[in-house]
Amino acid sequence: MDAPTADAPRGERWRRYIAESGDLPVDKQYLSGPPAYSWTSFSLLKDGWWPLIHGDQASWLVELCKRTPLPNGVGGESIDLVHANHFFTLPLVRRLLRSRRAPVILETHDVQASQFMLRNRDGFFLPPLVRFRDLLAIELEWMEEADYCVHLNRDEHETFARLLPRKGHALIYPAIPAARPSRGGDRILTVASGHFPNFLGIKWLLEEVLPLAPRVPIDIVGDVDVAVQTRDRSLFNAHRELFRGRVPQIESAYERAACVLLPTLEGYGLSIRTAEALSSGAPIIATPLAFRGMDVGAQMLRNVTLAADAPSFAAALRAAHARIEDGVDIPDSSASDTRRFFDTVFGFDAYVDALSEISAKMLTA
Repeated sequence: MDAPTADAPRGERWRRYIAESGDLPVDKQYLSGPPAYSWTSFSLLKDGWWPLIHGDQASWLVELCKRTPLPNGVGGESIDLVHANHFFTLPLVRRLLRSRRAPVILETHDVQASQFMLRNRDGFFLPPLVRFRDLLAIELEWMEEADYCVHLNRDEHETFARLLPRKGHALIYPAIPAARPSRGGDRILTVASGHFPNFLGIKWLLEEVLPLAPRVPIDIVGDVDVAVQTRDRSLFNAHRELFRGRVPQIESAYERAACVLLPTLEGYGLSIRTAEALSSGAPIIATPLAFRGMDVGAQMLRNVTLAADAPSFAAALRAAHARIEDGVDIPDSSASDTRRFFDTVFGFDAYVDALSEISAKMLTA
């Protein structure tokens, strides 16, 4: 857990985690996290809270993992290999291994320093604000604890391979659950969570694109509605009828999609919602940044239209709406360029095979 919590597995955050991780293919599961009493410790105040109020999320997460106790019983397990998620989990890995020698494979999940800087723009922090280079230095320091680094998008792979040339590096795209294939419905859809970059994209779509496509109805799905209400209530009120809110299964939202919009203006790392849109097989209208981190020429995918500015995005949107109004049949989504690309790159088997190859190499080494 990335915040002080009730001791595992008590507390609402733990109940949610357990409910959402029941499909993990494991024989045993040990749970631990920074306990609630750590909120009040002087050491966390000095080494965690104080940096955090200046935007240093890297130090905060590292300090929480330093205070996370080893779960009961895990000390007696034999450990052949550790697969770590995020650099800030490595303080726990260090204590877990102690004097034992086992290779550590780290998944980096983007250049976190860039993500922290982006999130800091949407938060309340006190000056002096932490600098990017300081966040990156903490990240790199802990990455040295790993034996091999796995990166989930092209940009982070290039960055860390350059900054840590003595480490082994591999680019493995994440396994992402596929959305339900589009059935060629009549809806133009965009999906967005409440993250700040998503808010910026939806704001641009509403303020600059839709006025150029005034009679085109769209559905905005996801809890970005709350973010727009909070940050720009007048904008939300002007377009209230377009927001559908959060749905229980986001994958099902794509079934009726005749077209999916990806109005991405900012962000780092791989866009999960872009991968979800690819999996639906529906036609896509996207800004070029939506395909960041992917080794794919999006312009080569026949059911993708790239639009770099509001006029071209609106023109593509009007054309998509005209096809719906004219009743033009959409080709089979399961055989579309985007669905085939998704299955090849983001399929579960592709991820498992690549990670298994690296694990076997580390174990024999």
